[in-house]
Amino acid sequence: MGSDSNYVAELFDLTDRVVLVTGGSRGLGREMAFAAARCGADVVIASRKFDACAATAEEITAATGRAALAYQVHVGRWDELDGLVDAAYDRFGKVDVLINNAGMSPLYESLGSVTEKLFDSVVNLNLKGPFRLSTLVGERMVAAGGGSIINVSSSGSRRPRPEQLPYSAAKAGLNALTEGLALAFGPTVRVNTLMPGPFLTDVSKAWDIPATEKGAQHFALKRLGQPAEIIGAALFLASDASSYTSGSIIRADGGMP
Repeated sequence: MGSDSNYVAELFDLTDRVVLVTGGSRGLGREMAFAAARCGADVVIASRKFDACAATAEEITAATGRAALAYQVHVGRWDELDGLVDAAYDRFGKVDVLINNAGMSPLYESLGSVTEKLFDSVVNLNLKGPFRLSTLVGERMVAAGGGSIINVSSSGSRRPRPEQLPYSAAKAGLNALTEGLALAFGPTVRVNTLMPGPFLTDVSKAWDIPATEKGAQHFALKRLGQPAEIIGAALFLASDASSYTSGSIIRADGGMP
């Protein structure tokens, strides 16, 4: 039997939808933004570095023909987020999918060396910003009759390690936020968590790769993730393929124990 490619394309179709990706200029965010555009979406690429956003937006338009808006924003700063949302709606008139992907996990020597500034900056970017952005966009989605919010968490939220405790705690908070927002914005708007394990992106350059790869031998798939391997799960949550999925955690972690 031959496959019905039209059926698959229809299931994951994002034609003329608008997808806003924070942290969209590199790593997993960039992969998800490109994938959305390849499925027909216009995209908003937001991050702290405008030049990186603009370069990614240009590449996406050149490769896919879809419109891409670059916007400089610090997601951890509450008062900058209204501007991002207004810019997206001014340009495209709507946001159909919000991907809260921006995040960071700074290294520190010991738990005692963690400063209040570091702790606050990690919580602000990984939890406070996604809360504010989700409320700003989610309420507009409800008014418009639908949408999908994807909170990009981390396997560290389930398995918190001493070397990334503020990050793990913030991401655990993000998991809780997903469930509450799904109830708040349902039944028309879906909110889900996408939970990656360790992926070999530019962020992984700071890791002890041999040790991380050794640890991955305990995973079901016995390896670290390649950036493009986030795409299937992201497109599932962004599209109508996940029409009965809300308040859920989708793990893309190679089968971490």
